[in-house]
Amino acid sequence: MTPRRLGDDATSESTSAFLVEEEGTQSSFRGLAEVIAAQGLPCALYTDRGSPYFHTPKAGEKVAKDQPTQVGRALAQLGIAHIPAYSPEARGRSERAFGTLQDRLPKELRLAGISTVEAANRLIRELYLGEHNAAFAVAPEQPETAFVADAAGVHRDILCGQEERVVGNDNTVRYRGLSLQIPPSPIRPHFVKVRVRVHDYPDDTLAIFHGPRCLARYRADGSPLDHDALLAA
Repeated sequence: MTPRRLGDDATSESTSAFLVEEEGTQSSFRGLAEVIAAQGLPCALYTDRGSPYFHTPKAGEKVAKDQPTQVGRALAQLGIAHIPAYSPEARGRSERAFGTLQDRLPKELRLAGISTVEAANRLIRELYLGEHNAAFAVAPEQPETAFVADAAGVHRDILCGQEERVVGNDNTVRYRGLSLQIPPSPIRPHFVKVRVRVHDYPDDTLAIFHGPRCLARYRADGSPLDHDALLAA
């Protein structure tokens, strides 16, 4: 189990933290969504050069900024600058914060008798983060926040995997072994042969978009989710 953390560079505050089986694209989306929902859109995100964040054609060399990952694509859509860590000092700062979390968190979980990931993440969210920030966060040099509110909530449909598909002759979309049926739409009688976009969310739900319009949402097994509410919107 790996701790997943995002922090505010100006204050050293941990703005999101939770345990995951393995760090990756979806856990990155989850952490970003938590930060944006609570504080707004940051101006920039500073990360390591791991595969969820950047493509690096040759190990140890510069990242390929013209080949964005899903995380890179989402940050660009949100207008958030994505900065890769190269200097040992920058990586060291992040690693020290991560090391503090790795040292203190297991002790807190043992003291609380926590034995499941769900309970651990609930404790982190409801208790530990506040105590951690009270102990380690500092006042920023300038009091004004650099976060920008996402009043329209657009981040929810951007912080997810996105892949294009062409609608089949039966008005369905094939995605990872699932057959996603597009429901009746007031826009047009069917979407056969139309290029659409499948959104794969961190909570395992799916959606089909045609341009900016959401055509349908689905559970992880491909069954429809809230079609009636969607059509009424």
